Amino acid sequence: MKIKIVNHSKHALPEYATVHSAGLDLRANLDEKIILKPLERKLVPTGLFIELPVGYEAQIRPRSGLAIKKGITILNSPGTIDADYRGEICVILINLSSEDFVIEDGERICQMVIASHVQAEWVEVEELGATDRGAGGFGHTGV
Repeated sequence: MKIKIVNHSKHALPEYATVHSAGLDLRANLDEKIILKPLERKLVPTGLFIELPVGYEAQIRPRSGLAIKKGITILNSPGTIDADYRGEICVILINLSSEDFVIEDGERICQMVIASHVQAEWVEVEELGATDRGAGGFGHTGV
């Protein structure tokens, strides 16, 4: 799939790390470093703008290494970029650790996955079909 991209960052275009990678790492595009204090959240720019085909979205997801090693994740995970959005891709990072985290220019801050989707059309009914599960919710199947 070909996707139009405008790169106003100081960095190369995002790339897949391996032949079977689902996500592309996105980098912070900063004029000066950002210090993210414990429990603090900030909007981090990437300098990237994309034009997705109709029927596709870009999902912005945390990087597992940053999450486990540094406690850095994405507040609205996964973030969604709709096909009609034309603004800069920015990422809401939050520091869930007890130590300051410094975001440097060019740091890999998240991954982006391109996914297809459909739009639902509601069909209002009086009742739903029965299943074995029924209304069983959180923890209903036991340990």
